[in-house]
Amino acid sequence: MKIGIVCYPTFGGSGVVATELGMALADNGHEVHFITYNQPVRLDFLSHKLHFHQVLIEEYPLFQYQPYELALSTRMVDVVERYQLEVLHVHYAIPHAYAAYMAKQMLLEKGIKIKVVTTLHGTDITLVGSHPTYKAAVEFSINNSDVVTAVSNNLKETTNQLFKIDKAIQVVYNFIDIKKYDRAQDEECKRGALAKSNERILTHISNFRPVKRVEDVVRVFYEVQKEIPSKLLLIGEGPDRVLAEKLTKKLGIKNKVFFLGNSTEIDKILCYTDVFLLPSKTESFGLAALEAMAAKTPVISTNTGGLPEVNIHGETGFLSNLGDVKDMAMNAISILKDDVVLEQFKQRAKEHTKKFSLQNILPVYEDIYKSCYKSKV
Repeated sequence: MKIGIVCYPTFGGSGVVATELGMALADNGHEVHFITYNQPVRLDFLSHKLHFHQVLIEEYPLFQYQPYELALSTRMVDVVERYQLEVLHVHYAIPHAYAAYMAKQMLLEKGIKIKVVTTLHGTDITLVGSHPTYKAAVEFSINNSDVVTAVSNNLKETTNQLFKIDKAIQVVYNFIDIKKYDRAQDEECKRGALAKSNERILTHISNFRPVKRVEDVVRVFYEVQKEIPSKLLLIGEGPDRVLAEKLTKKLGIKNKVFFLGNSTEIDKILCYTDVFLLPSKTESFGLAALEAMAAKTPVISTNTGGLPEVNIHGETGFLSNLGDVKDMAMNAISILKDDVVLEQFKQRAKEHTKKFSLQNILPVYEDIYKSCYKSKV
């Protein structure tokens, strides 16, 4: 099939999932066209069936804020018409599903029918979507999509609670390519560059926004390092990085914490890790936790949103109440203090990720696209 994918081309979970999905579809013989304002960060053009179409926004003095939705919908029309796409898969309700609806109407004027699949990822519902300024547009966009998917049961339930949805929402979990993490584990893991042989390594990966509660990460680590020699790796960039840096200085642990910035080599970084910390205020799914588990890393997280669907309490890691730093630290210490216990958690975490493997999830999306194509003809 010929599939268009619209996403944010960033390090965030939705952009990563959309990019990995597109590459997997291309590997499986489909023609895939990414339509967005920048090339997605993890996009690898090894396949000749992958294409990227940039959305350009011309500066126009009449507009205080340049109309990205207008430019995006126009670009979608152009790409669908030129390359005869059969399905548009848009990730995020606003602005992507909204722009896709406008593109669909413009294409109908040309006698071209295109089906729209919308995947809800979280903040498009819980933050942006629920805001009074955007709520009506989000509701309209969801109800006028041909197929709607959500990345967890929790997100599906939240969407139905916040909006009047007359469209069935299908849960399709986020996924990972387990083989990629297997390869990273097989390669030489140069752990010694970051920690001594008797030290444990804890890691956190995020966009460092307030919802991720990166200061809680630092506080949990502070408690852990009192009991167990350890180091903390912080991967990502965002507004709360400065706060985290200040807190490491205040607590006197600056020399034990490494700020590594954004990275496209998450699988290699995670091979260093003994425990992954994710004390988020909310996670619609928790892709970072899943990536950690694929790298044989148990997860210490909150019990909010979709995280209990990914991180199984007492098996792949532990769940704690939001803000309960002491409990998270205690749970981390209980895993890290014993080599045998740590290895058991690592193995169970790895085994659990098979449920979310690319090989299991990709056929689900392919079936969705096929159903769209059949209903079109």
